[in-house]
Amino acid sequence: MRVSFCQGLLTGAIALNLLILYYVSRAQQQMMEKRREPGKSSPKKASLPVSGVGLGMGANGNSRSPGITVMVREFEDFENYVPEVAHSFLKHRPEIPFLVVADSLPYPPMALTEGVRLVVLKPAPDQPPQASRPEFFIQTEYILLVPDGVELDLGRQLDRLVRELEGEGGGPVRLVAAPVLSRSSVQCLHLRVSLREWTATYSPAASGSSGSVCTALRGDAVLLIRTEDLFNLSSPLARPLFTSLFMQTSLRGWKVKLLEGPSFGSNRRPLFGSAHNQWKADSRLRESTVKLLREFGVKRIIHPDGKDQWFGCSKETPRCFGTVHDDTPEYLYLERWTPPCCLRALRETAKYVINILETSGVRYWLEGGTLLGAARHQDIIPWDYDVDLGIYLEDVPNCDYLKNLDSGSLVDANGYVWERAVEGDFYRVQFSEANHLHVDLWPFYPRNGIMTKDTWMEHKQDVEFPEHFLHPLVPMQFAGITAYAPNNYRSFLELKFGEGVIENPQYPNPAKKRLDRSRL
Repeated sequence: MRVSFCQGLLTGAIALNLLILYYVSRAQQQMMEKRREPGKSSPKKASLPVSGVGLGMGANGNSRSPGITVMVREFEDFENYVPEVAHSFLKHRPEIPFLVVADSLPYPPMALTEGVRLVVLKPAPDQPPQASRPEFFIQTEYILLVPDGVELDLGRQLDRLVRELEGEGGGPVRLVAAPVLSRSSVQCLHLRVSLREWTATYSPAASGSSGSVCTALRGDAVLLIRTEDLFNLSSPLARPLFTSLFMQTSLRGWKVKLLEGPSFGSNRRPLFGSAHNQWKADSRLRESTVKLLREFGVKRIIHPDGKDQWFGCSKETPRCFGTVHDDTPEYLYLERWTPPCCLRALRETAKYVINILETSGVRYWLEGGTLLGAARHQDIIPWDYDVDLGIYLEDVPNCDYLKNLDSGSLVDANGYVWERAVEGDFYRVQFSEANHLHVDLWPFYPRNGIMTKDTWMEHKQDVEFPEHFLHPLVPMQFAGITAYAPNNYRSFLELKFGEGVIENPQYPNPAKKRLDRSRL
């Protein structure tokens, strides 16, 4: 059989491919045999570090080494002494790791010496996640939080702080602090944070002979804490640092020990060289405080001198919660009660409306849950979100604000909004045009000795009742004033809510959310 040129060429190509395949197979087999030889294992790929902070581990998975990492967190990029702080510490203790933590890359840039690491908390899209997490760069058992401008005079100051914290063992003292000289004096305070009441309360703490033990500090101090403890907080490095730190540690029952010595020096007084920079720093402090308290859900701070500072709603802002569904405001699902700023606005509105009703000759009485709050607390129920007053329908023409409300609304000279409610035949007075916290006025009229009205809501307590409860109306303490209430208010309330309602508090709609009475 004759073989054509094309057939011969094809046969040669097939043979060449088979030969190549044979040699490739032999080469792979020889490589596998070499890998099996002892001492000649191939190198493994390097894996990304895994954080073990919650277990007392370093970023590389190993146990943390004894010692301190110094961290500067509180400083301003427009004027600071962070490089001088680092130089002061590293001059005396060159072996100590030094970390500078900033929200974003400082500008203008800081001239940091070798051995100082800058960690920017703002994630960058071209960087791995651990690049913005300081705990990945800390291998020591302790962290020393140092304010801007502080200087280390003697290296043994750090050893004293470590000995003090080690001496506390596993007790409630989880932080040790030392004052900074030539700066604002440090106060040792007791701090109680009630998330349920959206409130942080500071009070003075007594000092002892070997130092003060308390739950918060105010002023300039250096602070030693175990690395594991710091990074087990939900917001370990939020600013303002001391405000953030002590709110979280006090909720965990931790305490801080303020030593009388050793003290740390500071030649930077004042910290800022111009009034303008001081103003910028103060403005940033206010902004960061507002942001922090919003994130933590704290709307009221009571200072050691008893003065209040408010961070919630006001007449110029909307109320703190949205539309209420199923008689259960959203904050109850968060295991919280009515924000204190909302309670304050409700009290102000109730007092204002009651004063106008009394001067206008409109007979009124505390109604529903508002009467229940007066009987139980002499105030608004801590989780209530409005105030209810009953009024005599025939007295409505006596009040100038009510008699002209056939339609629309009226804003009075004090900013309160009077309107006929869209939900039915009753009236509503709002705290302001922006803030819709309100008092509802329910017009009743007598019929055959029974008080009734034209609009009924789907509430168990919204029922008719005998008029004799209103003859006479009796004075009752409510929200800091004396208001009028039905006589024999216990029988009145039990008619509306059921027996034992005063002694057995419950949320408005237990089918949606029940009150845990063990937490009262």
